[in-house]
Amino acid sequence: MKHINFKKNTNWEYWPSYMFYLPIVPYALYLAIKSRSFGFFSAVNPAIDGSGNGFESKFKTVQLIPEKYKPETIYIEIGEKIDSILPKLVTYKINFPLIIKPDIGFRGLLVKKINSEKELSEYINKYNAIPLIIQEYIDFKNECGIFYYRIPNQKNGTITSITLKKYLTVIGDGLSTLSELILNDERAKIYYSLISELNKDKIQSIPIKNEEVILTIIGNHSKGTQFINGNELINKRLTYFFDELSSNIEGWHYGRVDIKYDNFEELIKGVNLKIIEINGIISEPTHIYDASKGTYFGALKSLKNHWKLIYLIGMKNKKLHKATFTNFNYLISLYFSYKKYLKKVRNLSAN
Repeated sequence: MKHINFKKNTNWEYWPSYMFYLPIVPYALYLAIKSRSFGFFSAVNPAIDGSGNGFESKFKTVQLIPEKYKPETIYIEIGEKIDSILPKLVTYKINFPLIIKPDIGFRGLLVKKINSEKELSEYINKYNAIPLIIQEYIDFKNECGIFYYRIPNQKNGTITSITLKKYLTVIGDGLSTLSELILNDERAKIYYSLISELNKDKIQSIPIKNEEVILTIIGNHSKGTQFINGNELINKRLTYFFDELSSNIEGWHYGRVDIKYDNFEELIKGVNLKIIEINGIISEPTHIYDASKGTYFGALKSLKNHWKLIYLIGMKNKKLHKATFTNFNYLISLYFSYKKYLKKVRNLSAN
């Protein structure tokens, strides 16, 4: 445990989120003064509630995705029971396994792959005090996050970040249990508690030699997924695809798109892919967490540059009368709503 804590404390990739955002606060305050509003960022994406500040409905945001890229998704109301949910799965042809998560969530909050009606019932019974969404499980083998922005009234935009996601995986040796393989893996052992819970039914099994065991399919850094800087893959054809995507989502100008796909050449052509989520101003250019290709201060510089883009887009939308800035009272209210919601989720998780 001491070794794990030492690695997490000395490798900036694992540092808590406030280490990346507190240093940016002075610059954000400067932009607020310059724009004469603490809510300048609220005008960036008029199509998304709060421009995607993390408190928006994921279900509503999914509806913005063009039909051919949209995963089948259903909304689960507060208090809804399993008996009313199962017929919806049939109607929308969502089979097991499936993905379930809070309608309001961030950083992989309570996202889970559900393999059976029993697992679904247990999850619903535990968390139906908050709104949820169920999505079809997308069986493409790869996942990436692509960050894009387009200045309002301009036809072409820019891709600033490509993050390739490598799910946490161990390779069997025919002798060791899955638990032992995890503890012997430098990255996996950092997430041992989480992984052992997700794989509790097979944690003491012995994978055969050379068997690849994927420990989690949730493409979030906090769940163990490795973020790999793929910015060398940015090209004109991919940017054109995102220009087309942006033009079909009126009012979305800035954010990260999380995509599942089989191979990158097909993604560039816009085929054989599904868009899991479209994120707004709270999203990050997650390539910055690839410590092998960057530095902590480089990550801070990238975040600062993206806040500048938020300012430019927000100001442009306000000038074009396409959006307005929210006031300071709204931001205070949002903060306390956020704290209250997190407390509620923690209480549900503890039960």
